[in-house]
Amino acid sequence: MERKDTCPLPGDPTLAATAVAMRDAGQWGEIYDRNWRIVYMTNELRTSAGLGLELVSVPLGEHVFGREALETRLGWGTGAMQLQAFRDMLSALGPWVLADIPGGRAALAEMVDPRLADIVDGLSPTDLPSMFTFPLTGMSPAGGGPVPLRMMASRVYEADGRIAGTALILMPAVGMSVLATMAATGDVGHFQRMQQVAKATRRPAAVLFADLESSSPLARRLSTHAYFSLGRRLARAADECIVDSGGLVGRHVGDGVVAFFLAETAGSESAAARACIKAARDLRQAMFAVAERSELAAEDLVLRFGLHWGATLYVGLVTTIGRAEIAALGDEVNEGARIEACATGGRALASKELMERLEPDDAAALALDPDRVTYTPLADLPTATEKARRDAPAIAVCEV
Repeated sequence: MERKDTCPLPGDPTLAATAVAMRDAGQWGEIYDRNWRIVYMTNELRTSAGLGLELVSVPLGEHVFGREALETRLGWGTGAMQLQAFRDMLSALGPWVLADIPGGRAALAEMVDPRLADIVDGLSPTDLPSMFTFPLTGMSPAGGGPVPLRMMASRVYEADGRIAGTALILMPAVGMSVLATMAATGDVGHFQRMQQVAKATRRPAAVLFADLESSSPLARRLSTHAYFSLGRRLARAADECIVDSGGLVGRHVGDGVVAFFLAETAGSESAAARACIKAARDLRQAMFAVAERSELAAEDLVLRFGLHWGATLYVGLVTTIGRAEIAALGDEVNEGARIEACATGGRALASKELMERLEPDDAAALALDPDRVTYTPLADLPTATEKARRDAPAIAVCEV
């Protein structure tokens, strides 16, 4: 089956109902008929095996342990299912497979890939419960090296008690409490936008830089506990404003935050520029609540903003063993940082490149008129930093 297509539901009604349940639950899963031919695979599993970049192909109708199924899965790129995972599966499921295949061990040996033949020789027809779990190694649904996973196997029965097939659900080796901790506070829309940029490439986007002014004196004045709590509140407020505006949260560095508003996810360059400006305004407003919760005066929490446009930013998702974050490279990223550093006094400075992306409707929604704006080169600002004069003196900006 081609990568772009969703698997059709199995022809058997019982297996089809099982497929619907697995699909609607968002599971990593697949289904085999009573002859151990692959009849269904969820898009969640196919997407993860394709590292979020594509739906991997599925060898529908092929024996799950046959040569074609093995070759297809070994061709799943960096999310490939490794040979050891097949060996683990056949070792665990072998008694069921042996019991279901007419002709017994000799017939099964003819069906499986030769690289699995030694597993068939060692199988014994022991009884298994109708549902059980087993560990699986050698598969990397997130890329990189193999990671520990668990697989739950369940027999699927017809109403008259006959075996209709077998359903397998794959899951991370961590428990639900860990998964909930990682995902419960996240935003589903943001996770989806992150997945859309799993493949790094050039993407036009608005860039937002924000940083807390006079953070060093504030850190000396507050206790370590109080300052940590303040930083956490600030980061949460920033991320909420960015996500609510449809942006992608970038790296947090100290008291600063970076965000990207992609034209492809916003719908247009104008919409991305509008979202960037809106997020800056929302975050400035959110600082009043952060100050109140931190028992600080509003003037103690002043953010400066630098807003810029990157026509050829190289944007992608960086996933490591310890974290996942959006990263971008390009001259405009450095220029955005220079703009932010010049925006002392709690100003939000936007570049001419960003402002002129705004179409009339989006500009009006922000109460801005790009045709009547007067710009100032960074080098001419009284607050211009040495780095701004050196690296980006001619970038024209205005307050928004």
